[in-house]
Amino acid sequence: MSAILETMPLSEKAQKLIPKARIVSFATWKNLYSDEVIAIFQKADDEGRYLTDDDLEGIKNQAQDTSVSLEQARLLRELASNLVADAREKVLAEFPHITAPGNDLYPPERAEACWRDFWHFLRCITYSIAGKNPKFTSDEGLKNMELLYQELGVPISAMLCGLEHLKTVSLQHFSSEEQDLLGISFDHLITALKQFRQA
Repeated sequence: MSAILETMPLSEKAQKLIPKARIVSFATWKNLYSDEVIAIFQKADDEGRYLTDDDLEGIKNQAQDTSVSLEQARLLRELASNLVADAREKVLAEFPHITAPGNDLYPPERAEACWRDFWHFLRCITYSIAGKNPKFTSDEGLKNMELLYQELGVPISAMLCGLEHLKTVSLQHFSSEEQDLLGISFDHLITALKQFRQA
């Protein structure tokens, strides 16, 4: 899913890992939702997009007690660009030279791809929130993403900084009670990324 991969010359190893680096899995959701509902989530992930209003309505019509969670996911979708911009500014503040020549997010295309990865991270998290299930990742997909990040020299510390700030600014739009529940979805991916080893 890494957008970083889309704008850089790729090694043969990276090219082989790309189709394997899909971090979302709905395998554990089968005891919670019908095949029809899971198919809505899966199609959105296959297309690399947030759930549309039609998707949300389709899920709501087939799955009980999802109205609140679907609206939470909708709000984060609508705020995604601003939330990612906030995460970007945090990374640039914490790592002021990261986009300078010779550093991890140079040239500019590399930095832009990094910011797009934050957009995709939030996209995956909104699936978890909409489905009220914090277990939304694939161990195999995460391992392959780690290998890709290592192959490309992606700065893990900066990615973690951005993802953790994405959590902070996202949760500010919800009540304290909602924050406790929604934070679990963010923490699930943050914890996974913390296991990544820097190349």
